[in-house]
Amino acid sequence: MYKLTVLPLLFCTCLFAQTQPPKNIVETGDAVSSSLMKQLVPKLQHEIQTNGLISALKFCHENAYILTEEVNLRQIKGVSVKRISLKERNPINTASEDEKKVLESMQLMLEKNELPAYIITQEDKSYKYYKPLVIKKEVCLKCHGDISKNPELSAFMKEHYPLDKARGYKMNDLRGAILVEMQP
Repeated sequence: MYKLTVLPLLFCTCLFAQTQPPKNIVETGDAVSSSLMKQLVPKLQHEIQTNGLISALKFCHENAYILTEEVNLRQIKGVSVKRISLKERNPINTASEDEKKVLESMQLMLEKNELPAYIITQEDKSYKYYKPLVIKKEVCLKCHGDISKNPELSAFMKEHYPLDKARGYKMNDLRGAILVEMQP
């Protein structure tokens, strides 16, 4: 058991052992991740309130990737944004091996109540800014919690997201992260 917990903790330490990232990296990560959330969240909330849960799911299925790409089109050269998760609903949001390590470290930090507002990693001159996505609203659990009691929702998921892993969450669980990549 000891060996299993030491490696992730060492990795977490390495994330924070880096020198302070340039201010513009933090500012860009904050701005771009906020921009994505401002594109997705209000539109999703509007769909839920106006047309119901299934309509909101259809909206996500048809528009989440497009809205993310619209945010990407507004960025300067070398900056891009995406959503990643260890339990993705859409394969497009699958984390790479390095990104999975960061998400696993975030999970450990969250369990210890030590999750920061963001994590930045650097490789050469490129940076990755990770903004944790933690489930803080009950409405999120309608699609990401236990959906087995909603046959219409379950049928929609089975049809549109046959590889869905993004369920079974509870309040304050780590859902994933917004990843802003910055390359020179």
